[in-house]
Amino acid sequence: MNAGANASWHTRSTPTADLSGVTHRFVDSNGIRMHIAEAGAPAAGEAPRPIVLLCHGFPESWYSWRHQLAPLAAAGYHVVAPSQRGYGQTDAPPDVRSYTQLHLVGDMVGLLDALGCDQAACVVGHDWGGPVAWNCALLRPDRFASVVGVSVKFNGVSQGGARPTEMLRSAVGPDGFFYVLYFQEEGLAETELDADLRATLRSVLYSLSGDIPRSDFRFWNTAAKRWADCLRVPAELPPWLSEHDLDVFTAEFAHHGTFRGGINWYRGIDLTAELMAPFAGQKIHQPAFFVGAEHDVVFGTDPASVEAMRVDVTDLRGAVWFDGCGHWIQQERPAEFNEALLGFLGGL
Repeated sequence: MNAGANASWHTRSTPTADLSGVTHRFVDSNGIRMHIAEAGAPAAGEAPRPIVLLCHGFPESWYSWRHQLAPLAAAGYHVVAPSQRGYGQTDAPPDVRSYTQLHLVGDMVGLLDALGCDQAACVVGHDWGGPVAWNCALLRPDRFASVVGVSVKFNGVSQGGARPTEMLRSAVGPDGFFYVLYFQEEGLAETELDADLRATLRSVLYSLSGDIPRSDFRFWNTAAKRWADCLRVPAELPPWLSEHDLDVFTAEFAHHGTFRGGINWYRGIDLTAELMAPFAGQKIHQPAFFVGAEHDVVFGTDPASVEAMRVDVTDLRGAVWFDGCGHWIQQERPAEFNEALLGFLGGL
């Protein structure tokens, strides 16, 4: 694959996560109680450190950043990884309309307020955390000085046109299966996914990884009837995911006992499109960076499309791509990911 002039490809190594310096607490943000993991917070009387805010995706939690917390802190950053709205020990408002991008960006602004942060932060987002990070930079450049998208590129903001769910239905056909559409009906996906939290996480984390044989990859199964038809159950976990890791992820979702909070992010896409219309055509001017992977499943994200972001992301400082890696980039390739992220941060 042609990675483009500003992209590079990396290979694999997987260290053990060091959580010895990680602390946990709750903060009030944007009307919800939010659980955060953090490392590198300055002691009383010490000068503030640059803040790096890590935003996870679906179906994940703060623990998705377990390999980044200690290295970023050791490099001199105050790093904060929240479990976002609807996830883990963070509140999960029942109203589907409480999961738009405006709510989620508001949560991150409120988190900075709770931290007493007077300086603008770097926001890093993977999967669903990607749109949160990009929109933090777009909507509040005064609070977010730089942005890193992992897996999900910035697609700009458009005004009017078809609703996102209508465009997806048009893409897969009237009877075609697509998990985002499957997630729209309240209760349907929950009935399937919540039946066994651990089994669901096991299948999802494996099936979207770079470790599933390409011949067994079924994620784009438009003939599926349920999400399990797009997934595979691993005979054994891939090397980057231990049974202990799975225990932690499962315990986070067991707090609410359901995937509903995360699924509601998908149910907010049409309302988000309506609410974001006033920002159509607005660009991101802060320093930006992108991290992608060869076997990621995010539709339409490749080196050429990331390079095309320069129209809307005017200070895109490059991209790295991990060969043989799947969707869970910072977990599958933590050492290389950390090197790339610290390289970007060091150049700011």
